[in-house]
Amino acid sequence: MAEKLLIIGSGPAAWTCAIYAARANLNPVLYEGALTEENRQRGTLPLGQLNLTTDVENYPGFAKGVLGPELMEAMREQAIRFGTRIMTEDIARIDLSRRPFVVVDSAGASAQAHAVVIATGASANYLGLESEERFKNHGVSACAVCDGALPRFRNKPLVVVGGGDSAAEEANYLSRYASSVQLVHRRDALRASSIMAQRLLSNPKVRLVWNSVVEHVRGDENSGLTGVQVKDLKTGQASMLDASGMFVAIGHTPNTAFLAGQLELDPKGFIVLKDPFRTTTSVEGVFAAGDVADPLYKQAITAAGMGCKAALDAERWLADENID
Repeated sequence: MAEKLLIIGSGPAAWTCAIYAARANLNPVLYEGALTEENRQRGTLPLGQLNLTTDVENYPGFAKGVLGPELMEAMREQAIRFGTRIMTEDIARIDLSRRPFVVVDSAGASAQAHAVVIATGASANYLGLESEERFKNHGVSACAVCDGALPRFRNKPLVVVGGGDSAAEEANYLSRYASSVQLVHRRDALRASSIMAQRLLSNPKVRLVWNSVVEHVRGDENSGLTGVQVKDLKTGQASMLDASGMFVAIGHTPNTAFLAGQLELDPKGFIVLKDPFRTTTSVEGVFAAGDVADPLYKQAITAAGMGCKAALDAERWLADENID
């Protein structure tokens, strides 16, 4: 028998969707991902990227902040409380060409569903340095809006890596809190739009480090990150930038590979919403929520809001299709 609703993902969008869907008696089943080393390295383990974050200070309702793992575990428990069934497996393949839709998980088991919500998120791109991995959440971040105002970074020198709009926006944002910001870019001109570039270049707290790449991140267990070693690509000379934080702003990769081209995606791989005010996709009965369909905001609260919308959209669609 086909499930009414199958949810794929394990972040705020997925769990919020599950809470709303379960309370609506849709009896959802949620695939939260498998406990594998590959998922750990990609940041796609169960409970999502917030589970790898220490302090979350901007999620409403927590005046003193909340630990990322604590917030995500509470969402999961709330979804279970209302009857969500959880599978700790990845979705390896999905067939959206027929109804009910068919999925095959990483254990080889198949399931059918009348409606599907895809909330698999987007993985931040990092530099791939061993030292960078060591200091993730201890000075290395990929989200200035999430972490920039934390005490660790306030009134401290910071480094941003990148040269596009995201890097320019993050450097300008961080300049509100940091004592100084140095932006490391491998070229001698920004890839950012002219207006974003101009804002950055006119910011007195930002210094550009041109034609350079990050080679190594320095720090210790007590202080976390304390410096960033960069290499000048023209001279080959290495230098150390004093910093209490490094923000990597080289884009995100949406977790959509398993879709195998069956949904409309934008040029960067994000799911295109048929109606920007809803969560409908190019395939009727398939909905998308959270960072996988949001190349702009990528925040926990916006993901949760989209998860709510996806559950309501799916509920109404199932009712219109007379699927009980």
